[in-house]
Amino acid sequence: MFLDIATIFVKAGNGGDGAISFHTEKYVANGGPDGGDGGKGGDVVFVAEDTSATLIDFRYAKHFRAEDGAKGGSKNCTGKSGRDLEIKVPCGTIIKDKKTNTILADMFYPGSRFVCEQGGRGGKGNARFATAQRRAPHFSHRGIVTKERELTLELKTIADVGLVGFPNVGKSTILSVVSGARPKIANYHFTTLNPNLGVAEYYDQRFVVADIPGLIEGAWQGAGLGTRFLRHIERVRLIVHVVDISGSEGRDPYDDYVKINNELSQYSKKLGSLPQIICANKCDLLTDDEKIAEFEQKAGKKVIRISAATNTGLKDLLAEIARVLPTLPKTTPFEATYVPEDQQTGYEIEIADDGAYVVSGGLVNYLARIVVLSDYESFQFFQSRLQKMGVYDALREKGIQDGDIVRILDIEFEYQE
Repeated sequence: MFLDIATIFVKAGNGGDGAISFHTEKYVANGGPDGGDGGKGGDVVFVAEDTSATLIDFRYAKHFRAEDGAKGGSKNCTGKSGRDLEIKVPCGTIIKDKKTNTILADMFYPGSRFVCEQGGRGGKGNARFATAQRRAPHFSHRGIVTKERELTLELKTIADVGLVGFPNVGKSTILSVVSGARPKIANYHFTTLNPNLGVAEYYDQRFVVADIPGLIEGAWQGAGLGTRFLRHIERVRLIVHVVDISGSEGRDPYDDYVKINNELSQYSKKLGSLPQIICANKCDLLTDDEKIAEFEQKAGKKVIRISAATNTGLKDLLAEIARVLPTLPKTTPFEATYVPEDQQTGYEIEIADDGAYVVSGGLVNYLARIVVLSDYESFQFFQSRLQKMGVYDALREKGIQDGDIVRILDIEFEYQE
């Protein structure tokens, strides 16, 4: 079964909490803190492989979670790091954030790896906070708790040439003749429901050809599963536009040509501007060349005359493809547009409707997640870090007064000079 789009949920492992421990040994007084750090949580890693051409593995498997890091131990023992979770996807899979629809990565090349979610950092043990003034810290940091993210996996076929045209114009037959592919072929519409790939050769040139299921009018709006099919020609470098020149389906070949080009342009300007080779199929059903001449006059282009059924003219088609392809730029992966949250540094201050001063930003949010605010010493450490970061100076510039409320995430406290 072919599946080219799937929604999954991924979560990196939580970081282990730092330990609160003090060294105890006979004849050793005041051994001091020896709480170790927590282990790092496992990463969620996507790996591209070329052994599969469908996302069927994600039809029922929806939730993927990496292993959590272990808690730190006494004697300065660091907790065990969680194992990374590898998720294998077919080459050509685009990973998107479901909420924002931004591209996280394009798994274009075989063997490429993408760390989608990094495991949470382990919390620091109390041994890390011992100073000359604070010899027995009774607090540690919590490990970072990671968030679950909803992702969209979208498979876009990687091919050099895309065969497009109305249903039943002979695209699958052409693919079967010029390559070793064996698509389903029958004399009814939408015989092909999934893109088929084949490798064609012309002397020392090899190129991948994709048979795109038949498009119909309104495909760019989803008619006939059109947007599902159009997705798979976004990467091609050259389009072979197949028309039934005999009109055996009762349609006008030139009208078909215009309608398909309109669908390509409506879906994407890039698709509409791709170079095309027009292929007039089913020439064996013609009694004269009048229809071909009429088509060429209207289209303003020469066409390549073939009959896939009788294996006529296909060498001319391959020769033209082999001539045009080297002049076209190589296909490149889509660029990622997402900025990871842990790279969003700094902070900002806003005054809420209830008069509270809301401090937000990557750095302060990180501090708020790792500090145990119910512990007095830990909260004091939190306050000192805010002071060093200049948060209190910025609050004063905003006009904060004694007794006003400061809010960071779900934490609230009164400001006091």
